[in-house]
Amino acid sequence: MKQNKVQLVVKAVYAGFMIGIGGMVYLSVENKVVGSLLFSFGLLTIVAQGFNLYTGKIGFVKKPKELLDMAGIAAGNYVGTLIAAWTAKLAQLPITSMALAEAKLENPAGKVFFLSVLCGVMMYLAIDNYAKTKNIVLIIAPVMIFILSGFEHSIANMFYFHLAGAYTGKSAVYLLLMLLGNGVGAKLFSLKDGLNR
Repeated sequence: MKQNKVQLVVKAVYAGFMIGIGGMVYLSVENKVVGSLLFSFGLLTIVAQGFNLYTGKIGFVKKPKELLDMAGIAAGNYVGTLIAAWTAKLAQLPITSMALAEAKLENPAGKVFFLSVLCGVMMYLAIDNYAKTKNIVLIIAPVMIFILSGFEHSIANMFYFHLAGAYTGKSAVYLLLMLLGNGVGAKLFSLKDGLNR
């Protein structure tokens, strides 16, 4: 069923919120492996519920006009992660992303872009492999890989920046760079579909 613009953005807000939930649990546990495993609940829910996550959709864009939808989805994801961060603060959860956000912003721009491309690859493969096999391990493993490897997921970082109150010109530029990198990584691996024709 084709989504109208309101549905598209609302489902993107839900997706952003679920990534925020993943971020909350990741920050709540000391063991990074356990945290990355639990974070994957966010993407599993997004896929099961049909929510709109930029990093899960950008690799499947076929026409230039669909990029406008991607902008709407990214904006909705931003709002959803903001709501999640507010929720965490209102609930007074004993979590912080200050050090994490600072570390990400200390990286040079080229490194941020490259790590974002790698994350885009993982996210595209998570969605594409699951669509072809219905095996949830193929969603969980790429999420764990991108987190444990330090790849940059634009939407997760929106949540971390919101929670840390990292509202600077640099954080805005880096988020745009991460969105671009995630998109490039996803599209690079989506090209393989043309080889099967």
